[in-house]
Amino acid sequence: MIRVYVPRDSAATSVGADEVARALRLGASYRDIDVEVVRTGTRGMLWLEPLVEVETPHGRVGYGPVSPRDVEELIDAGLLEGGEHPLRQGPVAELPWMREQQRLCLARVGVTDPLSPDDYVRHGGLAGLRRALELTPQQVVAEVTESGLRGRGGAGFPAGIKWKTVAEQDADDPEALKFVCCNADEGDSGTFADRMVMEGDPFSLLEGMAIAGYAVGAREGYVYLRSEYPDAAAVLREAIDIAWAQGWLGQNILGSGFGFDIRLRVGAGAYICGEETSMLESLEGKRGMVRAKPPIPAVTGLFGRPTVVNNVLTLVSVPAVLADGGAAYAELGVERSRGTQVFQLAGNIARGGAFETAFGISLETLVNGFGGGTRSGRPLRAVQVGGPLGAYIPAGQLDIPTDYEAFDAAGAMLGHGGIVVFDDTVDMAAMARFAMEFCAEESCGKCTPCRVGAVRGVEVIDRLTGGEDPDGNLSLLGDLCDLMTEGSLCAMGGLTPNPVKSALLHFPDDFVPRSRGESTEEER
Repeated sequence: MIRVYVPRDSAATSVGADEVARALRLGASYRDIDVEVVRTGTRGMLWLEPLVEVETPHGRVGYGPVSPRDVEELIDAGLLEGGEHPLRQGPVAELPWMREQQRLCLARVGVTDPLSPDDYVRHGGLAGLRRALELTPQQVVAEVTESGLRGRGGAGFPAGIKWKTVAEQDADDPEALKFVCCNADEGDSGTFADRMVMEGDPFSLLEGMAIAGYAVGAREGYVYLRSEYPDAAAVLREAIDIAWAQGWLGQNILGSGFGFDIRLRVGAGAYICGEETSMLESLEGKRGMVRAKPPIPAVTGLFGRPTVVNNVLTLVSVPAVLADGGAAYAELGVERSRGTQVFQLAGNIARGGAFETAFGISLETLVNGFGGGTRSGRPLRAVQVGGPLGAYIPAGQLDIPTDYEAFDAAGAMLGHGGIVVFDDTVDMAAMARFAMEFCAEESCGKCTPCRVGAVRGVEVIDRLTGGEDPDGNLSLLGDLCDLMTEGSLCAMGGLTPNPVKSALLHFPDDFVPRSRGESTEEER
């Protein structure tokens, strides 16, 4: 039987992957060819979606982007044998985008049927959980600590320290109630790695959460998923049921005597619930509002109990840490940024997608090398990393290595690894205004610097770009940014000044109003 792979990922289905899969089945049936069409996650090369792969003696050969009307011609040209065609990309594993990656989080994404337990185990699944159950919980925490794994949600807090804190709470009471919460409220602009993993390899997330539960003494876990990901929700629900049936979840996981259950909860679309304490409030059935810290969630979290809160990529990294050992994981990366990160290339970029590699690769290599520069072909002007509250980095300063401390030293943040590219037509004053407007819209309203400061920020930028008292409004905007940074209760208000200040620093001319009819040098 010939095996053909077509992604079921949201990005692929949005451009016709379901229709391509249907056409492949029909085309093979008409020709009496025995074909199995396997639906997978995406390989992350989004400019080639829908990417069709056919299994050959020499590996999987890719064709893309394939439209339903291309299928008949492709089959006649020998697609099912890996034949030549203008859409033929060659062996997928040998493509530069794939060959240069170091895939841990994405190891199975695009390779396996995401809901096949046999596929999961055959490609290395459960190795981490099996080893974890052979160790003591304290040894598991020690492995995670040794790995240097830091939170991939943006803050970069060491996962091992967080787990150790939760494990130490009520350590003398094995029945004490604790929780593991996965923050899958992926709301930053230009980020989609969490969704890719949940749709393409959901069992890895469940495995990572089970390991966390065993390590800290928790028996309940929750995945808090953003409502905008209905496909991921459907896949996760089915994956949880399958995991129960396989004995990977439940009262006696893999015969170890350890019990752990996972429930899915879907949010209501509030960006602020990506902040861990707002997420916990929402999980408890309350309005998503930030909690004051201390106490931290590791001590007083969900329903007042000790709680591990990690994001999807952090938890998906855990099985690899346990399978190969913390020391092996720590060999990847640079300085205090260990392991791999999934960088997501989006915006005005020629080759957008997800690229996983060890920390340390330069932003220049990601954007202009693998990303191919701007999609428009115009000069690149700025890159925003770390979501809508990340700083803007000008095109001439992209030689920054991708590690937390290097970005911090450059006045930027790595965040969740989302990279959004802009060409020279972007209005940076408008982007600065958008940051304040976004904060005003998404603020939970609990603290004054964020709730009021963002509204005032929009007004001040409007006056500044309108030419009203430039010196006075520029000084006022600087004071307002300092107040929001120092006085906000959480990162929502505290980070909003980052894009504003970076736009002012690197692109001050955009804030100077031009008289009607006046053209720029570029326009002339």
